[in-house]
Amino acid sequence: MGEIPNGAGAGVLTMRCLLALFLSLLPCIAPAAASPGEADDTTLRFRVDEGRVLNSFYRQGAVAAHLLLSSGTQPRVLVAFPAGNSGVGVWFANAATPVRWTLGEVRGIERPDAQGRPLRGIVAEATAAGGRLVVRDAALGSVRVLRDFQAGIAYPESTRAAIRTSARRVSWVRARIDGAPGYAVSIELSNGSVQGGDGAPLALVPDRDGEPLRLRITALTGERPLTPLDAAALFGPQAGDDARSRQVLEFLAFEEKFLAGSWRFDTYFGRDTLMSLRLLMPGLQPEAVEDGLASVLERLDPQGEVAHEEDVGEFAVLRHRKEGAPAGVPGDAPIYDYKMIDDDVMLAPVAAAWLLDDARGRARAAAFLARKTSAGEPLGAALARNFAFVAGEAGAFARDPVARNLVGLKPGFNVGQWRDSEDGLAGGRYPYDVNAVFVPAALAAIARFAEAGLLRAYATPAQQAAFPAARGQAATWSKRAPPLFRIDLDAKAARAAVSRYAKAQGIDPAPALASIGDAGMRFDAIALDAGGKPIPVLHSDGGFALLFRDPPPADVDTMVEAMTRPFPAGLLTDAGLLVADPAYADAAIAAKFGRTAYHGTVVWSWQQALLAAGLARQLRRDDLPDATRTRLRDAQSRLWHAIDATRGMRTSELWSWTYADGRFQPQPFGQGQGDVDESNAAQLWSTVYLAIPRPAR
Repeated sequence: MGEIPNGAGAGVLTMRCLLALFLSLLPCIAPAAASPGEADDTTLRFRVDEGRVLNSFYRQGAVAAHLLLSSGTQPRVLVAFPAGNSGVGVWFANAATPVRWTLGEVRGIERPDAQGRPLRGIVAEATAAGGRLVVRDAALGSVRVLRDFQAGIAYPESTRAAIRTSARRVSWVRARIDGAPGYAVSIELSNGSVQGGDGAPLALVPDRDGEPLRLRITALTGERPLTPLDAAALFGPQAGDDARSRQVLEFLAFEEKFLAGSWRFDTYFGRDTLMSLRLLMPGLQPEAVEDGLASVLERLDPQGEVAHEEDVGEFAVLRHRKEGAPAGVPGDAPIYDYKMIDDDVMLAPVAAAWLLDDARGRARAAAFLARKTSAGEPLGAALARNFAFVAGEAGAFARDPVARNLVGLKPGFNVGQWRDSEDGLAGGRYPYDVNAVFVPAALAAIARFAEAGLLRAYATPAQQAAFPAARGQAATWSKRAPPLFRIDLDAKAARAAVSRYAKAQGIDPAPALASIGDAGMRFDAIALDAGGKPIPVLHSDGGFALLFRDPPPADVDTMVEAMTRPFPAGLLTDAGLLVADPAYADAAIAAKFGRTAYHGTVVWSWQQALLAAGLARQLRRDDLPDATRTRLRDAQSRLWHAIDATRGMRTSELWSWTYADGRFQPQPFGQGQGDVDESNAAQLWSTVYLAIPRPAR
């Protein structure tokens, strides 16, 4: 890798930094060399440009970084690192003339801090057209802190970085708040000067009016690097050949864990890992599947719940200092979040897909279950602990199948499954996917493990006694839970709702109205409220049922027809499959599910892939009537038409849309007025098309 110092060069840099420490007691970042050299064959580099945001990804050896350059009237330079879920960012004041970034070479570097400890990152050559750039502020540290700062929340004062300026350079440098190696970012001008300071706004000004600024951006982190999975270790022979998806997945894949997405989620998320493993499984190498499953089992809590997210690096330090670390726990020990309820019931069916259904996994099952966590627990024992937790959670409804005994959100939380924004479930307490799909699927998987005897050596006597009952519990849940979510509207009411909503959104209602037959509409509610009443928001989570269960043919017909009708009668648009449709709900709910809402009338790439995988799985069944199979093939064709139309955004987290001349056009999420957040350009579960081939035409 170019610019990694070695031999005498490393000694020179170390001496310089020691001298700087003596003079200023601040870390030193040496200037970048002019000739970086050539990267070796293992270098991963690629770009994803979406709207006003230029995304550049770089990974080689111990260096992994994602650079964002945001153009427009709110320019920004941001670099996120998978190491420690850390990052650095410089935000500029609103620009009267929109700024336009262009990017040249990006290369990796490793340099010592003031104590000789390695900092790793990138140097990027860029230009910014549009006049001067006035610095608003910089934030260095955890990506969680950078995310908050982006949303308008001040960073903790303890993380404020020292700023240094010279005639052509501005930099921010600091150690981690516990004294560990920290972070640095600098911007050096080759054709401009740094003006202001001493209370005046700091500005980067070109030498001549109208000339683009030519910049060298250096960004570094001292957090511990992860161990990358290269293409050979990651992709099996069945993996697809889409270059962008392979690049994104490789950037997010490490031996220790898979990252949920970059830039905002450069760390472990349990649900994202499990769902991605299930959909990617046919295209992954066995070791990659097992590393992913092991990362989930490593993070179970004592009663068997799956960790949703982790706080690592400096964010863990911040939380421990605020909340108090238990005695004997390191000050930067990871902190896990267990508030979600869907990941707990995903583990069993995903584990079954590998250890019971996949021939490769069956052959390796004994060795995998004997593998131990960092605490010395066999993975088989951890899996049995999760199974016992799930069986316990499912027991009440199995004994008395009424709504109040379903698995609900935890007290005090409005989120608990993948629609984890505050309004994602429209105020619901009992989510459809958890109760109608994942609990029965988990119980069926637990019963299969018990019948196969795979966990006999790891389960406690009490667990072994409880697992055989899972088969009967699964039957009760499968029969009694889904009907609780069912909503029926006659044709008149359905057409009135669609017409009213389409008018409010400025959409031609004709295609949607034509899709509503005389029998009216039947669909599953997104959730039940606290009183057990279905909330009439149409949603895409039927894809889970098609992938994880074998619903009766009539139910398959109902959910496929509901999802693939034209929006707003259903979810399908030219811009993709929407994840929610509030046309049948009241105005107050509809207002929370617009195209600027994170889980509103927007497209999540992986939900399209989920439905595609579910349709393909249902077509492999041999117990469906010809009419159902015809409906599945028609839905498959229309869905893939929408997927193909948005191929360029496939690896993104989500996107929105605009409507004109009778057509929906995709729009990057987070760049429109009113968008509540921004979308990751690289999302783990948006790469799953690598294992979901397009059906033959």
